[in-house]
Amino acid sequence: MEPVNSAPSNALKVPPDESGQRLDLFLAGQNLNLTRSRIQNLIRQGRVLVDGARVKPNFKVKPNQIIRIEIPAPQISKIQPEKIPLDIVYEDKDLLVVNKPAGMVTHPAAGNRSGTLVNALLYHCRNLSGIGGVARPGIVHRLDKDTSGLLLVAKNDSAHLKLSRQLQDKSLFREYAAVVWGKMPQKKGTIDAPIGRKPTDRKKMSVTAVASRIAVTEYEVKESFRPCELLSIRLKTGRTHQIRVHLAYWGHPVTGDPEYGGRSKWINNLKSSAERNQAEEILKLISRQALHARKIGFIHPATGQYTEFESRIPLDMQELLAYLRR
Repeated sequence: MEPVNSAPSNALKVPPDESGQRLDLFLAGQNLNLTRSRIQNLIRQGRVLVDGARVKPNFKVKPNQIIRIEIPAPQISKIQPEKIPLDIVYEDKDLLVVNKPAGMVTHPAAGNRSGTLVNALLYHCRNLSGIGGVARPGIVHRLDKDTSGLLLVAKNDSAHLKLSRQLQDKSLFREYAAVVWGKMPQKKGTIDAPIGRKPTDRKKMSVTAVASRIAVTEYEVKESFRPCELLSIRLKTGRTHQIRVHLAYWGHPVTGDPEYGGRSKWINNLKSSAERNQAEEILKLISRQALHARKIGFIHPATGQYTEFESRIPLDMQELLAYLRR
């Protein structure tokens, strides 16, 4: 980064060796304590100007261009701390690893202003990183409401930035356990299919070539049963609903998933009444998608040491697996 002479601290001059790089990537490497997604939002809001002009995040920078960045003052969070029990797997001055139960929303949003993980975190520790914005303090990544398992939370901006970079460069390790319908085509495999918003329902995701992003999921069959299989899944990318969308796309939706074909849709497609009856018995044991974030591994932002944590499969999935094994 080359500061502009006598210019304010939020003005940068593009050096010759950075020519041709995307604007958002260039700024992400300038030690601004901003995540790439935050930088992209600032660019879209017109708070980043290149030689005085608004540009897009994918704009290619050129030598000696002057980039001015307006970073809004932090807003005061209106989220109320709530005394909600937390299953904390690990905690230090920089971060927490929390085991989120199924049914808990990660952060406040429309329709879920209270009772979220963030409400509970703010009661437990008042200081969380602000990089994610006022609605998502400390949240490095998310889990769907009805997906259980391990979540990483940052207590300060420096830790959040370093952990987010691991998420972006795919070095942050995440492994899930999932029970799916049917038999996977191979014992091990990779699902490589782009994911974007479903054109007919913007609340859902789908495999599509339109306005989509690369999505890669690796799986391994751990146990096979007559109607289902237990998979170990590793994420190579982190798209919204990625595991659920990819497995449904392959014709093996997560058991119990109401949004992506794992409940009534699966039962309706079964040919025999015996198969339908068996599927109905299975679904009585699980009221949500049978998906659990079982392991998480990362380079600790302060110590530089690789750290890994594991969470037991929760009771509802244990009961489902016990039934399938019988």
